[in-house]
Amino acid sequence: MIKIDYKKEFKECYSSKKEPSIITVPKLQYLSITGSGDPNTSPEYQNAIKTLFPMAFKIKFISKKELDKDYVVMPLEGLWWTEDMSKFSTQDKSNWLWNALIMQPDHISEELFEKACSEVSQKKDLASLDKIKLISLNEGKSAQIMHIGPYADEAPTIAKLHNFIGEQGYSFDGLKQKHHEIYLSDVRKTDPQKLKTIIRQPIV
Repeated sequence: MIKIDYKKEFKECYSSKKEPSIITVPKLQYLSITGSGDPNTSPEYQNAIKTLFPMAFKIKFISKKELDKDYVVMPLEGLWWTEDMSKFSTQDKSNWLWNALIMQPDHISEELFEKACSEVSQKKDLASLDKIKLISLNEGKSAQIMHIGPYADEAPTIAKLHNFIGEQGYSFDGLKQKHHEIYLSDVRKTDPQKLKTIIRQPIV
């Protein structure tokens, strides 16, 4: 059985350089939990992460066992915004809204997702299991850039990306086209100075 790595299948979406570029992101589906608050201090965000990964691995296990399709569990991703985007700040995250995500292959159906929810609920008491959904995103044309270093130091990289978007004649409103981050590194095992994060901004 071949184990598929979707980071390679969708290489343009899951790799980037330290200089901005424009790509077209296809419609993809994700495990998703939506919440609010500073991700560094919010129990709601920590509960979401503690729910997403057990679900992702359970879905992978069912896919391998029942469909004979194996794959590498994808990295954590996040959409970030505020109700009033003029108040969106990387320095004060208390009013942030977020959508924590893990990409799922196309062959993962709603039925398989529901089965995984049922099986996980029987074995684990996960605080955010009732909030998890299987959703689709169709971001389309997007600008993205690689940030290397601590998450707290992203501001100059984000500014560079936003300046590039303006220079290329594109725009975004931050609500319909949400700030998107893809966390390629395992924060538990990686030196903060070496963390790799793709920062994506859908554009119009």
